[in-house]
Amino acid sequence: MAEWLDGMEQLVRARERALLGYAYVVCGDVTQAQDLVQDALVKTFSRPRPGLTQAKAEAYVRRAIATIYVDNYRRQQRWQRVQHLFKPPVEVESTTPFSDLSADVAVALADLPPRVRACVVLRFFDDLTVPDIASQLGLAPGSVKRYLSDGMRALELRLGALDDADHALAEELTVTDQERNIR
Repeated sequence: MAEWLDGMEQLVRARERALLGYAYVVCGDVTQAQDLVQDALVKTFSRPRPGLTQAKAEAYVRRAIATIYVDNYRRQQRWQRVQHLFKPPVEVESTTPFSDLSADVAVALADLPPRVRACVVLRFFDDLTVPDIASQLGLAPGSVKRYLSDGMRALELRLGALDDADHALAEELTVTDQERNIR
């Protein structure tokens, strides 16, 4: 059996739940999370990567999940701008399990725009720094700070006051926003 296939099987056996949980936090939908993990595995293991350890493979897959999610969102936005040219608009009711708008994290994250959501997830679930998030999503650090600030504000309105550690980060992001307005 090929070395890459063994590596993929080991990764899936050992970290499948963690990868599915991460993908769910990124997208907010169980089915889409499963698709994201599958697509990320294909993207990661579709070509040989010499010296790929399980930890590196998991990092590749996690990055691929976030990248694929953002790419799919962009594709969907482009399609929404031109779909009226091809067919009449159809209204569809939400089929999400969180349509009752209860005040929990999953619902609050689902209400965030995709870029803001991706930044918040990468910051608080992957514990990445602003420059790391910027490089991973291909954004400017200032944009990431803005998205984090907007996300924190929206989450605070939805979920209530933040604890002291998160409040310090929110103040830091707000100060950065005020500095940008002064310049």
